[in-house]
Amino acid sequence: MDTNTFRRQGVGLALSGGGYRAMLFHTGALWRLNELGWLSKLTTVSSVSGGSIAAGVLAHAWHRLRFTDGVAENLDTEFVRTVRKLARTKLDLPVVLTAMAIPWRSVGEQLARAYARHLFGDCRLDELSPDGPNFVFTATNMQDGTLWWFFRQHGAHGKLPLATAVAASSAFPPVLSPVVIPNPLAEAGKRKIVLGDAGMYDNLGLDPVGGECATVLVSDAGKRMPYVGNVGRSWPVQLKRVLDVADNQVRELRTGSLLKSYVDKDFAGTYWGSYSDITNFELPDTLPAPAERTRVLAETPTRLTRMPELLQDRLINWGYAVCDAGMRRWVCPDATAPATFPYPAAGVG
Repeated sequence: MDTNTFRRQGVGLALSGGGYRAMLFHTGALWRLNELGWLSKLTTVSSVSGGSIAAGVLAHAWHRLRFTDGVAENLDTEFVRTVRKLARTKLDLPVVLTAMAIPWRSVGEQLARAYARHLFGDCRLDELSPDGPNFVFTATNMQDGTLWWFFRQHGAHGKLPLATAVAASSAFPPVLSPVVIPNPLAEAGKRKIVLGDAGMYDNLGLDPVGGECATVLVSDAGKRMPYVGNVGRSWPVQLKRVLDVADNQVRELRTGSLLKSYVDKDFAGTYWGSYSDITNFELPDTLPAPAERTRVLAETPTRLTRMPELLQDRLINWGYAVCDAGMRRWVCPDATAPATFPYPAAGVG
C-alpha cells in the first residue's frame, strides 16, 4: 500500500446529491452499513444536496442511537422513519411558491424554514453530538466558485441552524438557491456569503474525506446526463445542453479519479452507485437486483416532492443491496450475506 495511506486516519463516507431519490438510496446504504458494524466506525460523513438531508437526519438523531456491539438497535425508529416521513412531503414547489408570495424572504431561507419545521427544529451545528462522526455538509460558494463546508464547530458558524446547512447544500439552482449567511470575517466589505447546491462543485462530496481518510466509502445516487436524439437549436436549449455537458464532465472526472485512487491504493474502500450493475461485484450471493430494474430507480426524477411508498421501499432496498455488494466485495469479505431486503415484498421492481 502507498506510504501516503499510513498518514491517513479514519473511515469516511461520502453521500452524493440527487433529491429524495438520493436521500432514500443512501438510507438503504446506511441501513446496511449499520448491520455490518461500519456505521459506528465512521469518523467523517461528507454530504451533498439530497445526501445532506439523509446525513442531517442521522446527525440530528445520533445522540439517541443505542449501539450494541457497534450496531445501532434503533436506527429504524430514530432515522429511517424520519426520512420516510419527509419523503411523503411535497417540499420543493411549495417552498418556491411561498417565497414568491413573500418576496422579502429568500427561497433559500424558506427552504431552511421547511427543514426546521419537518426535521431539525432549532438544532444548531455546535449542538451535534461530539460522540459521533464529523458531519460535513458541503455547499458551493456562488461568489468565488469554491466549496463551502458546514460542520460542528465553535464560533459564529457553529451557531448556525442545522436546517440552514442542509438547505444551503441542497439549494438546487436556480429555483431553490441561494442561501445567504453572514461572513464572520466581513473582510473587505464582504459581509455575506452566497451559497448554492454543492453539486455545482462536487456532486460526490469527496473533498472532505478523499484527502484525509484511510478508508473512503462512496454512495452515489447522482443522475446521469440523458441521451437525446435531437438537440434543439434555440439559444436557451443549446445553453442548457452545454451546462449539462459541463456538469457531466465534472462528475465523470471525479468518479474516474476516485476509482483510480482505489486502484493506486491511495486509500482503501469502495464505491457503489444507483447505476451500478450488481453482477459486476462478482459475488455469488448478492440480493436479486436486475440491472434493467435498478436502472429505472436510478432515473427517478431529482425532486423534493411526495414519493409513493412502494418507490420509497425500492430505493431503500436498492441502496441496501448495492452497498452490501460493495462492502462485502472490497471492505469486509468475511461478512455474512443478508437474507433479504429491508422491505422483501417490494424488491427493486
